[in-house]
Amino acid sequence: MLPVVALVGRPNVGKSTIFNVLTRTRDALVHDLPGLTRDRQYGVCRSGAREFVVVDTGGLTGEKEGIGGMTARQAQLAVAEADRVVFVVDARDGLLPADRNILDALRRSGKPVLLAVNKTDGLEEDAARAEFAALGFPAPHLLAAAHGRGVPALVDAILSGLPATDPDASAREPGADGVRVAIVGRPNVGKSTLVNRLLGEERVVVSEVAGTTRDAIRVHLDRDGKRYTLIDTAGVRRRARVEEAVEKFSVIKTLQSIAAANVAVVMLDAREGVSEQDATVIGHVLDENRALVIAVNKWDGLSTYEREQCRASLSRKLDFVGYARVVTISALHGSGIAELMKAIDRAHAATTHEFGTAELTRALEKAYASYQPPMVRGHAPKLRFAHPGGTNPPTIVIHGSRTRHVADAYRRYLENFFRKRFRLEGTPIRIEFRETENPYAGRKNELTEGQKRKRQRMIRKAKKR
Repeated sequence: MLPVVALVGRPNVGKSTIFNVLTRTRDALVHDLPGLTRDRQYGVCRSGAREFVVVDTGGLTGEKEGIGGMTARQAQLAVAEADRVVFVVDARDGLLPADRNILDALRRSGKPVLLAVNKTDGLEEDAARAEFAALGFPAPHLLAAAHGRGVPALVDAILSGLPATDPDASAREPGADGVRVAIVGRPNVGKSTLVNRLLGEERVVVSEVAGTTRDAIRVHLDRDGKRYTLIDTAGVRRRARVEEAVEKFSVIKTLQSIAAANVAVVMLDAREGVSEQDATVIGHVLDENRALVIAVNKWDGLSTYEREQCRASLSRKLDFVGYARVVTISALHGSGIAELMKAIDRAHAATTHEFGTAELTRALEKAYASYQPPMVRGHAPKLRFAHPGGTNPPTIVIHGSRTRHVADAYRRYLENFFRKRFRLEGTPIRIEFRETENPYAGRKNELTEGQKRKRQRMIRKAKKR
């Protein structure tokens, strides 16, 4: 596999900025607020002579309990799997006791450690080196990560002495995503618990505190011979209730994750049914035309009567996404997980289904013969043939005349007809209508070139007579 390099340090020293520069992405959320990163974030650095995996970690505060303790546990796991650690400090803050404590823990791990002194822009380099000389590093790397300064030298130092890379490793690293599954929902419905249950490890921070997850965390899962990329996202609330700048950025990252996914799993809390916030989240999935699975979590805590009431509520309130499979689960105890994965597989197969022009046209002819579109000003739209227009979601392009007059109700009829005909579960279907031009339109009083020549011959013959 590719070598792994972990970025470790106090909160707000610039680890996420370094991560984004190394991976040439904006995957890690960056803000002046300390403690923004809590989970491990993975990416691949391709800017050096060879590739390696970079792991961004949350800031270490020395706390043993609560969110701080969970964040520290995630950083410890990153160090344990790393081949090399980059210890990041802040040149503007200078050397703090917390830095010494973190370095002591890193040295006890036995992993090779590089020192990166960040935020040196505008400072004297010799003074910055002298400030951290007490840590015992012969050659600290001075960075201004926000401007990319000093990063190439850091990459060269990281690569020096790293273990050899399996030549086939790139195919198994984050480029091979498999089925991309975004786990979305409002805060505190159990998204991170579900990700950890699927992975069988404590991969992301889980807490009863709403809003624990702030970034969109991608993790790979191999299950039953298939590869998935699970995207754990921040909880989405109604826009009027999103006030903090950090939460606004988190919601943006969640919406980007939905757009990048093949399948979105929207998690609901069985104890609360379908709330207005849940409908908002589902609306975001519909806006992106993504395949959809509804996971009703915390089902094991309901009585028989409460389950009956919940099912009735789900049936009534989720009628607008009737094509989506509803699966009841317990992310904490693992019940319903196998059925959830089957629903994800079916939704993915449906959203990536590739049609043939002939089968689409035959289906269109049958749908048109069974129920024709209503007339508009005495003329009904004519639908002649159909062909595929893409996948994710499946797109069907229908050609005919007066197609701009096709009513929304008839469009929905066609969507449901195609979905039933081709057994497409869990995916929206996009239908595009195209007006087929009449090649003879506007030429009723015009003669073709052949007709003109024939007419001239007839005139010449008449004159000879």
